[in-house]
Amino acid sequence: MKARRLRDIEEFIHSRKNVTLDELCLRFAVSKNTIRRDIAQIMEKGSVGKVYGGVVSFTELVSFEKRNAKNQAEKNGIGRLAASCIEEDDLIFIDSGTTTANIVDYLNPAQPLTIMTNSLDVINGVADMPNIHLLVVGNTYKRTTKSFVGIDDPRTLDKYNINKAFMAAAGVSITHGLTNSDPLEYEMKKLISEKAKKLIVLADASKFGKSTLLTYAPLSRADIIVTSHSLPKEYEQYCAEHRIEVKHG
Repeated sequence: MKARRLRDIEEFIHSRKNVTLDELCLRFAVSKNTIRRDIAQIMEKGSVGKVYGGVVSFTELVSFEKRNAKNQAEKNGIGRLAASCIEEDDLIFIDSGTTTANIVDYLNPAQPLTIMTNSLDVINGVADMPNIHLLVVGNTYKRTTKSFVGIDDPRTLDKYNINKAFMAAAGVSITHGLTNSDPLEYEMKKLISEKAKKLIVLADASKFGKSTLLTYAPLSRADIIVTSHSLPKEYEQYCAEHRIEVKHG
């Protein structure tokens, strides 16, 4: 029965090209948590991708979501592996970004969890999950990345014991570390990376060997790297020397 429903959902998405989660719930008479799990399973095939508020067929992508659709199959796999690092009653931070947002699709809705985030996609994704306590940080909304940036007083984070921070990076370099290009995002990333007990970096294969304007943490600060393929030899060696765990599909 489930297999048939998955096929019907996939066919419906392709026929409509772009569909919201609410439409899918109504069409197939299932809860939003169920439809999220179904979509996550379908996305592993790479035929559809998650966009803001819904799902899009990869046979016809709208221009506004092109960034989300790029390398989506790889990002889905990274999100699934990253979610496997989460344990009951963790207090985690999920960074903004099109890769980190995929974690939401693989969360167990029944698992008690506290999520701190500055990502609008993450906020919307977990808002109706009753067992997740949601903390939002950032005082200014940045539309281009759908994230909240800027903190009036960095000391406000001191009271939180963040077990794990799931961080995105525009570039990952042995020389320049974990980098991004936006000064306001840099501030948030640096504070969280220094605060978290365990730093988990999510980056697809295209990010390695690249660096951008600002380094928010050295690569040696990472505890786990979650990526899409085996790392280049020099990065595998670096991770082994610095006891950084590597997870890839």
